[in-house]
Amino acid sequence: MSRIFLITVLAGLTAFTPAPTSRLSPTSQPAPTPGAPSARDIIKKMHDRYAGKWYHSFTFNQTTEVYRNDSLKSTQTWYEFIRFPDRFRMDFGSADSGNAAIFRGDSCYRFHSGKLRGVTINNNEGLIFLLGGMFFYPLDQTYTIFDSLHYNLDKAHEDTWKGQPVYVIGADKGDDNVNQLWIDRQNLYLVRMIKVDGQSKLEALFEDWKPLGGGWIETKCSFYLNGKLAQAETYHDYKTNILIEDRIFDPANLIRSH
Repeated sequence: MSRIFLITVLAGLTAFTPAPTSRLSPTSQPAPTPGAPSARDIIKKMHDRYAGKWYHSFTFNQTTEVYRNDSLKSTQTWYEFIRFPDRFRMDFGSADSGNAAIFRGDSCYRFHSGKLRGVTINNNEGLIFLLGGMFFYPLDQTYTIFDSLHYNLDKAHEDTWKGQPVYVIGADKGDDNVNQLWIDRQNLYLVRMIKVDGQSKLEALFEDWKPLGGGWIETKCSFYLNGKLAQAETYHDYKTNILIEDRIFDPANLIRSH
């Protein structure tokens, strides 16, 4: 969020080409350090803490800064609507622009000037799930979804991030070239994500978390592609646990959302 980083948006709202999806297969690595929690232990800690408590809906607007070669190229305002576990809509610019993306389950519908321009596989790198949706599934199904997102649940370790203790899912210590998630050890929310796909490496940072609605909300996100800042987001006017009608997420009839 965005709770979603759309590589296609960085290329321009009219491009509408699918973002790459990781196909990295787990590789053999040394066993976790004795006594350290396993990846499944960490996920269970998160699920036990927040399942049944996390807010079920979330709206906000965000200032979106798009960069190229670390230089600011444009600043936009996006409006976003989430209903967990798998409904998400982003509107780009003014309410009557007709530029939007709607995510439903495993599909993404992209609109430009009010017209449907493409339907692709949901290419949000699992962020709806990782940033709240995981708490709305049974634990066993949560493990299955983590695996489908290509995180190696046979790997985990403890580390520090910006001076704070974290759990790391999916990687051995010191290996930042595989898919992995860095989880704040005290509050059990995501602070860093790395996704690797061939020669492309996406690093996402989630910061300035605020307690709200029985859970937490990240209010600043930064996305780096191959080490260069590509997008920075700051959230405003965020609200939780409000009614969001299903028609907001209906791709068959794009209506004004705000």
